[in-house]
Amino acid sequence: MCRIHGSFHARTTAQEMRDVAALQHHGGPDAQSFAQHSGWALGNNRLSIMDPEGGAQPYRLGDITVVFNGELYNHDRLRTELIRQGFHFEDRCDGSILPALYLTYGERFAEQLDGMFSVAVMDLRAAPRLVIATDASGMKPLYYHWEERGGRFHFASELPALLGFTDVRPGEDELGLHTYLSAKTPFGRRTMFRGVDVLPPAATAVVSREGGMRLTTRRMGYESAPPVREERSLSHAGGELRELLTREVSRLLVADAPVAAITSGGLDSSLVTALAARALRDRGAADALHTFNIAYTGDWPGDERAFAAEVSRHTGTVHHQVEIDPATFPDLMGDVVRHLGQPNADPITLSTFSLFRAVRDAGFKVALTGDAADELFGGYARMTQALAAPEGADWAGAYLDHLAAVPRSLREHLYTSDFAAQVHHHGTAAMPPGLTEMLSHGPGSRLQRICRVEQRYRLPAYHLRRVDHLSMASSVEARLPFCQPSVVRYAATLPDHHRTLPGTGVKRALYRAADGLLPDSVLNRPKQPFTLPITAMLAPGQRLWSTARDVLSPQALRADGRLRYEAVDALFTEQSMRPSDQVSLALWALMSHQMWRTEFFGAASGAMLRTPEPTGAVA
Repeated sequence: MCRIHGSFHARTTAQEMRDVAALQHHGGPDAQSFAQHSGWALGNNRLSIMDPEGGAQPYRLGDITVVFNGELYNHDRLRTELIRQGFHFEDRCDGSILPALYLTYGERFAEQLDGMFSVAVMDLRAAPRLVIATDASGMKPLYYHWEERGGRFHFASELPALLGFTDVRPGEDELGLHTYLSAKTPFGRRTMFRGVDVLPPAATAVVSREGGMRLTTRRMGYESAPPVREERSLSHAGGELRELLTREVSRLLVADAPVAAITSGGLDSSLVTALAARALRDRGAADALHTFNIAYTGDWPGDERAFAAEVSRHTGTVHHQVEIDPATFPDLMGDVVRHLGQPNADPITLSTFSLFRAVRDAGFKVALTGDAADELFGGYARMTQALAAPEGADWAGAYLDHLAAVPRSLREHLYTSDFAAQVHHHGTAAMPPGLTEMLSHGPGSRLQRICRVEQRYRLPAYHLRRVDHLSMASSVEARLPFCQPSVVRYAATLPDHHRTLPGTGVKRALYRAADGLLPDSVLNRPKQPFTLPITAMLAPGQRLWSTARDVLSPQALRADGRLRYEAVDALFTEQSMRPSDQVSLALWALMSHQMWRTEFFGAASGAMLRTPEPTGAVA
């Protein structure tokens, strides 16, 4: 696991490469290196997980140079095949196979990879060209700045690092606030920075001086799935799913660094925990699996620590109960905003950041999580509400409004007349082209279309980037069994009634797979999202309330010019008198956006982007 960065057709100095590496040092503190020649540069920050003594980057083979971020779970098989073709390898690090794999398969090399990754290849065999690729779920994001007129291309694993390049000076997307409030974070290739994009999942981009930038996408996991098998019983599907997850969890436990598991107390992470604990026992591991759960000082609604502790007792893990004081949240928000690089409207960002920091403080560099199960198996309430809507109802519009940080009716009330006119002039659509059409009129059942939209757009943008950035902020690699291609494909073969039922939110095949592995109290409990109890915490007398009041001051909002202060003030009044999830999330989202804007476009933003950290040497 690493962080990567680089440039093509640009005059990037050695000091510039060191400065950019310093901005994402936390994601690769074990080694920093780069290769630099006329017109191109590739850099790497390494977090040593596989073969710590080998695998030094950049990888080189003749005129091919590669930098890599991620984990390849099929590297042993690929190495064996490449050795048969005459290639030789000095170590057993997973990324070491990439130059030979590229020489063998060319631009289609990423089709052979099973894992999470972003890869950059510099090919100098003829006219120089840069080839970059991402995994099929978007677990390892890669941000880029492409200046078409000058042909300059820059990329990095994190937004603050990308902004560290001298030639990358993007402004704020004028409509970014509207996009953010409509979807909780930009979907597709878009970011909150004008001129900065992110590679979509399953993407391969080729950049050359003659051909410019050419972006193609491979098939995502659900697109390569075999047809739905209606004849399969629920019991049979649960058994197959358990076997599949058992294999994948077992593979994801392989590392030359300590591995732990995140256990929220819900179905998804608890099932991963149970399978991981059993796999370690079957291997005769000397130590039991360590599990981590987070809770908050005081008495708050939705506390899941008792369920997580019960899962730990049932599965025989060594349990770590992490507890954070809500009074520290305002201090944490600056770190979270900086590491995310752009606003994410889920308050769970604070908990996620704190949880992975505790994992690393306990000595673990890898953590398995239960993320992405809801997107695959239909576990969100908005999905089952859409399924329950009658024919003829605008279920798609209601579903999209459920994705928003601030629902449409409230958004329009918050905007100043000038900003509302700007939004209307440029078109109010905040979603990527094709998303609404896929949802409303695409092939397949209503649930199949919803799951495709979730997996293609919301999962990578809103969920996976958050997990990646906030885990790597503490030098922890998060591994996600539910994002494994085999699991994604299998979920797509299930008939709708094996995934979920309208109005229930019960992931039926997944529950059947967990039957007998988890305590009944966990299997039979009502579904509860893993989130921060923001409605209770954002209240008068709490420090978070004072921070929100300060950040969303009349002076700040009037200087911005896009939000009506009196409308925001009315939200505070409403929250103080009649607390609700809708109003508290709206206030949280507005506060997060204002803090992001101050961080990256305020007076101190330039200093933040240039903060020096340990640097690497030219490779």
